[in-house]
Amino acid sequence: MPSTTLRLSPREARTELATALAIIPADQHLSREFPPEVEAEAAAAAATTRLPDADGTAVEYVTIDPPGSKDLDQALHLERSGTGGYRVRYAIADVPAFVTPGGAVDTEARRRGQTIYAPDGRIPLHPNILSEGAASLLPSQERSAFVWDFTLDADASVRSVAVRRERIRSRAQLDYDGAQADLDAGTASEVLQLLREVGQKRQVLEQKRGGASLTLPETEIEHDASGYHLVRRSPLPVENWNAQLSLMTGMAAASIMLEHGVGILRTMPPPEPDAISRFRVRAGALGHPWPANQPYGEYLRELDTSDPLQLAIMHAA
Repeated sequence: MPSTTLRLSPREARTELATALAIIPADQHLSREFPPEVEAEAAAAAATTRLPDADGTAVEYVTIDPPGSKDLDQALHLERSGTGGYRVRYAIADVPAFVTPGGAVDTEARRRGQTIYAPDGRIPLHPNILSEGAASLLPSQERSAFVWDFTLDADASVRSVAVRRERIRSRAQLDYDGAQADLDAGTASEVLQLLREVGQKRQVLEQKRGGASLTLPETEIEHDASGYHLVRRSPLPVENWNAQLSLMTGMAAASIMLEHGVGILRTMPPPEPDAISRFRVRAGALGHPWPANQPYGEYLRELDTSDPLQLAIMHAA
């Protein structure tokens, strides 16, 4: 039977792609819209939820996110301590203050599981009146947050940590590109300079404890008048330094939960010997063997993801 080739004009192809992308959320039972009872409960919570009495608004927090973000869930402040170390405060948006356990918002969030970033827009976990409004750490707005307060020594090791619910006010909404540009130009604020300093020291500590990070480039779909485009971008250094603070906070939270026997921890089992053998074979076949005496994390850190072959190794990792 002869084959048939379907040829589409650029306009027809763009229309067909847009239609296909629009179908994906429906196929996955995802919706950008929320049931009326969920929106009503979220609006009532946004209007009536009381801010904490503890006042942390004197601390000059900033947020760092992708450009245009409105769902700001983390803010940070760093300063030097008198002992040659650092004080790091990492504030996390107090979403539980707006969610009644077992209520309409809670039930819908459990059904959705997480925010989905689709090619044609995000599908949020919570109604926008919360995620981009009352619960978001927007600049110049007083918000409730869980504040993780760290004391670090000179090499950025944690010496003490406390967590409390406070009222805070972010001073500025920064984006990663702008923050990195200011750091590279030497015009960055002290908070950003300390983020670089502490982040780099935390990366050294990660290396010493045998940690491994998969710093994979992101592939994003951009849409403009001419159609859809695939854009690949590698994480900027400032993103990795910020990620180190997030990791530090997660480790502190895990320690507290283990100490008190509460909470849920996500863990991973050690890799099976066969998995390690297969990875070694792949790495060798792609021209960058993993030396037998080299720690796994150290090997990953030396990979250059701008090289397609080494990027393939990182994906295999």
